[in-house]
Amino acid sequence: MSLQAVSWVSIILIFLSAVVGYLLGGVNWAIILTRIYQRKDIRDQGSGNAGMTNVLRSVGKLPALLTFVGDFLKCVVAVLISQLIVHGGCLLLLDVSPVGEVLRFARFAAGAACVVGHIFPLYYGFKGGKGVLAAISGIFVLDWRIACILLGIFIVLVAITKYVSLGSIAASASFFAAAGLMGYFLCHDPSWIVNTIIAAFSGALIIFRHSANIGRLLAHNEKKLGERAS
Repeated sequence: MSLQAVSWVSIILIFLSAVVGYLLGGVNWAIILTRIYQRKDIRDQGSGNAGMTNVLRSVGKLPALLTFVGDFLKCVVAVLISQLIVHGGCLLLLDVSPVGEVLRFARFAAGAACVVGHIFPLYYGFKGGKGVLAAISGIFVLDWRIACILLGIFIVLVAITKYVSLGSIAASASFFAAAGLMGYFLCHDPSWIVNTIIAAFSGALIIFRHSANIGRLLAHNEKKLGERAS
């Protein structure tokens, strides 16, 4: 098989991984569970965000816990399926190389696409959540060390300020730096540049979805952790 053919096969496998990630990301458990528990749309309640924090404030603890589990697992599954797609493609086409590099790209693409799907879900009029939980779950599968760094930033800031949004924004802003430094200095990953760009895109998208939260933080009227939706 020619190098050109290998390149096209690799692109197709990465693209398929991203498509699967996007479709899985669009399955929003905040919307599903709120409709089951209250027969309402979570996007019409509280902050209007289709995410776990708003479910906790507007619906209750159990639906919020189930939302956490569902939204966490979907990105994990997306990344794992991307591995099956790449390895399956290699077996069917017999000659796809370098497999390891294609796999790294496919995993990152699936994780990022899952975040995009969560934020802009095809099934719900492209109006979803903010992608924080989907992102951190995918990062844990991609590189648990990066995930621990970001989770540490989130936990410290939320513990000090009680603002979940501030912790989410800071962790998202740190994603590209953590991915770049880890990929280049510790992992010596040849795909670190592309993966860092994907990380920067994902982090920027999450921060963009927190625009209203940033405005409320600056105005000192953002709700703190534990406050009920009015």
